[in-house]
Amino acid sequence: MMPRRSLFLLAAGLLLDATPALAHPSRHVAPKPDWAFQQSDLAPEAGYRFGKLPNGMRYVIRRNATPAGTALVRMDVATGSLDEGPQERGFAHFVEHMAFNGSTHVPEGEMIRLLERNGLSFGADTNAQTGFEQTLYMLDLPRADPALLDTALMLMRETASELTFTPEAVARERGVVLSELRDGQGYQRANLEDQLAFLYPHATYPARLPIGTVATLDAATADALRSFWARHYVPANATLIVIGDFDANAVEAAIQARFASWQPAPVPPRPDQGKVDRAQKGRTEVWLDPALSERVTASRHGPWLDEPDTIASRRTNLLRQIGYGVINRRFQRMSRKVDPAFRGAGFGTSDVFRIGRTTNLVVDTVDGGWQRGLAAATTALRQALDTGFTPAEIDEQVANIRTGIENAAASADTRGNGTLVQAALGLVRDETVPTDPAGALARFNAFAPRITPRAVLAALKREALPLDDPLIRFQGRTTPSGGDKAIRQAWNTAIRASAGLPETGPSGAFAYTDFGTPGAVVSDSTEPAFGIREIRFANGVRLNLKRTSLETDRIQVRLSIDGGEMLDTRDNPLATEMMAMFSAGGLGKHSQDDLQTLLAGRSVGGGVATGGDTFYSGVTTTRRDLEAQLQYLAAQVTDPGYRPEGEVLYRQNIANFFARYRATPSAALANTLGGLLSDDDPRFTLQAPAAYQKLSFADLRRTVSDRLTNGAMEIALVGDFDEAQAIALVARTFGALPAREAEFRGWDLQRQRPFTTTRGLRVIRHQGQANQAIVRYVWPTRDDRDPDEAMAIDLLDEVTGIEVLDTVREKLGKSYSPGAQSSLSHVWRGYGTFAIQASVDVADIAATRAALAETVRQLTSSPVDADVLRRARAPMLERIDNALKTNGGWMALAERAQSEPERFDRFRKAKARLEALTPADLLAVARRYLALDKAVQVLVLPEGVDAPPA
Repeated sequence: MMPRRSLFLLAAGLLLDATPALAHPSRHVAPKPDWAFQQSDLAPEAGYRFGKLPNGMRYVIRRNATPAGTALVRMDVATGSLDEGPQERGFAHFVEHMAFNGSTHVPEGEMIRLLERNGLSFGADTNAQTGFEQTLYMLDLPRADPALLDTALMLMRETASELTFTPEAVARERGVVLSELRDGQGYQRANLEDQLAFLYPHATYPARLPIGTVATLDAATADALRSFWARHYVPANATLIVIGDFDANAVEAAIQARFASWQPAPVPPRPDQGKVDRAQKGRTEVWLDPALSERVTASRHGPWLDEPDTIASRRTNLLRQIGYGVINRRFQRMSRKVDPAFRGAGFGTSDVFRIGRTTNLVVDTVDGGWQRGLAAATTALRQALDTGFTPAEIDEQVANIRTGIENAAASADTRGNGTLVQAALGLVRDETVPTDPAGALARFNAFAPRITPRAVLAALKREALPLDDPLIRFQGRTTPSGGDKAIRQAWNTAIRASAGLPETGPSGAFAYTDFGTPGAVVSDSTEPAFGIREIRFANGVRLNLKRTSLETDRIQVRLSIDGGEMLDTRDNPLATEMMAMFSAGGLGKHSQDDLQTLLAGRSVGGGVATGGDTFYSGVTTTRRDLEAQLQYLAAQVTDPGYRPEGEVLYRQNIANFFARYRATPSAALANTLGGLLSDDDPRFTLQAPAAYQKLSFADLRRTVSDRLTNGAMEIALVGDFDEAQAIALVARTFGALPAREAEFRGWDLQRQRPFTTTRGLRVIRHQGQANQAIVRYVWPTRDDRDPDEAMAIDLLDEVTGIEVLDTVREKLGKSYSPGAQSSLSHVWRGYGTFAIQASVDVADIAATRAALAETVRQLTSSPVDADVLRRARAPMLERIDNALKTNGGWMALAERAQSEPERFDRFRKAKARLEALTPADLLAVARRYLALDKAVQVLVLPEGVDAPPA
């Protein structure tokens, strides 16, 4: 049973990581316990260890061996942007950045280097987040090594109490923080800021977005930042979490040794948060932007409901979850019609921290369709709230929830470190008790008989606020005819319209259970080094099996069918484009919507998509539902529905895509680069909108039917299954199909991909903010067939990323996330690219280009520094060592084990290849590929800004 969630903040689309949880206003109450479970009838799961040091710092420890020999370390500091004063906006986030820029015992810049030498990549394994109420520091340890744990704890302690805030370091980092602010600006941020100001004019948080403002960040001094940090980084505000393959006693002793000397200090009160005005109603607003699709939101506010995490509150929230689920399921069914009134709609209630709650009805429509969509959604909502729900609707929701709880209980012993960390953070941040999955299942089963339509509706109505004379906000590209008055009138008309009965779901059962006579196995062997069993059926279907105990009751399924993008040609470059909507077309005997009901309570899903030279599907299921999963995939291959509702969805999506495909620098780059680098080869170039709008499922059927019917097929299963049963299930589904081609085709002609012959400066235009630009250098390299050179290029990629980060971010302070990227194609013969990139202010283009060019000159003129090489190589070695500790790692070997057996030898020798590479090797590769005169220099500029000279 799920606790309440802050649905509104999740829907807002902001890069905020904190779950709202504010302190109660000051009043005479009993002292708050250290942990929420101390005042709850819910007991925490036994595996956790909770503690508190005399100075007030709390900690959570748990031993866990998934993945084996690894650990996660987190320090959650209960301070964020809501703790800032008006002149401190952005300070909490700025302090987070300064944690990487010098402390008493770790010089500026050395923290990242120290972690890289120990195998942690910056960004992937070393990171931090700042939200409204929390700042989270994260270290993912690739080894459960006591020395590495001690290093991690040392760095967390440095952040907690030893940061230095030198003026020089603050000045350098200011540019990085401003770059992050600049990168986040655009139509989505502007829309969000306006939405929050409209809905919550008397609350503080709309004016406390964590990123801050240019004015306050420019004015931030070292002393001011240090003062903010010293006030809020106190032991009582901090919780340390260590989950991983360590002895809990040893971790606890290490935490005590490292943090006991941190001096206690009082926790400062949080500034006034303002209020959510419950009386606010009847206002209408229109917000326009060319990149925004049409949406109408109706909202009302109410008081925050103080509901501590208990058995009773979880039952109440479960009922509410089901009620919202039924209403939103009705909306989903309506959106899947051939001529839907809206593209999508949603209804929910969310906490606004602890100062209020908001109920929202959100309706997304095609341009010009807002009135019809609002009327349909409002009528459906009113019908649900007036007359309630059907038993069948409740049953569908309950089945899905029950399966989720049962699956969690079945795999409880092999939950990943990340799952357990999130549960611990839920306790720390929003006082949700991390309970035992088996206990949760028992409580659910005991309560399930009381889940009735009547109980669900009553619980929902106790939380959801009536949308009487609501706040209404329109967003889109064009002002509705009649403006605000027309929107309000449309609402008033809709709430008075008569409501019919809800549509009923399908009856009967899933129709695809018999595919003919089970196939016979004609070959069965096991690869000796990795233990992957390789089977072939008489019809040519290959099956690869790797049984693991890494995740109890979890099975990864991968299906590969020969074809994919090889069917796209210069004459017909969009041949497989609509495979993106393939599953939305349903099956011959069931629509996509019917399938959702028929398969409720089953761990079944996945669609067939295009990827490189195959049509593929990748999904995770359970032992109980492996048969149903295979039947569903086999049905997609043998009897795809190509139903018109999938075409409708595709055309809606493509219309929105073209309305915003150049709305930001990154979007313009992504959508233009393929054509630029291929000299407009139509297979890799965005076509005219009309070309996409005229696509149909009939054309797709003609294109892909042969491959789906006859193309070579390879299936892989990785996880916790019985091999004999798995073979029998595949035999009854894919093995029972008619004979297929025995081998995957070579597609030699189709695998040719050109790289532009034009070098030098190329300009791409975007329609975003006038100060945003991207500088990107791209070189042609090669495909991935030579494992020795591929490994050298991969290592060069890591080295270059470190050098670019050091130059453009740390020294110049010009860009938040500069980096390097190598892509050696496995599909296109001889094709690969190597790129370096930085998003910068338009005013900093010249300096950034010069810095990137100088970095490349150094890489191609002298051997890489030994320490940089060590820092680049160490995380790669750790990734190799940890690759087969997850089912996903095994799947990378198993998915094409028979058709691409060279993967085994490549993986077996990867570590030795990586360790053997020298600075001289990297210099040779850099000189071979990264000459500056061979680069395509891509510059993404705002419209109207002059391009610099080449």
